[in-house]
Amino acid sequence: MTHVEFDYERSEHPLDVVERLASINDWTFDRVEDDEMSISVAGAWTEYHIAFTWIEDMEAVHVACAFDLKVPERRRAELLQLVSLINEQLWVGHFDLWSAQNVVMFRHALLLSGGAEPTRSQYESMLRTAIDACERHYQAFQFVLWAGKSAREALDSVLFETEGEA
Repeated sequence: MTHVEFDYERSEHPLDVVERLASINDWTFDRVEDDEMSISVAGAWTEYHIAFTWIEDMEAVHVACAFDLKVPERRRAELLQLVSLINEQLWVGHFDLWSAQNVVMFRHALLLSGGAEPTRSQYESMLRTAIDACERHYQAFQFVLWAGKSAREALDSVLFETEGEA
């Protein structure tokens, strides 16, 4: 396959939109480099650390949403089974076990091929997708790691839908 380079002029850096979104929402953020930015967002279960990275040669913004959940070696295989079961059900993005830090994270990318400009609503959707996936499955990870549940038991328990209110 031939690698073809295109040089498109963008009106602004793709992460500038994310920075404005974080400022508007009063989220704690850090942007020490042009192509990398991190945001902290409080969820119902934990604080989420979300990293946005502009990958210029791919013309993509990568988002990685991690939470403080270290995976002990003895539960690694069952946790990987849970990641696989969860990923089968996701339409957008996926969970990974980041081996270097032994941390679970949700990952997704926004392709901006041909010089496309990102919009605030695209980034809001990326954030919502990442946080919703993490919030929905956080307890399943906890059940596997700390309650000794199997991947299937843990996933079934968090996907249980209730109707009405008590």
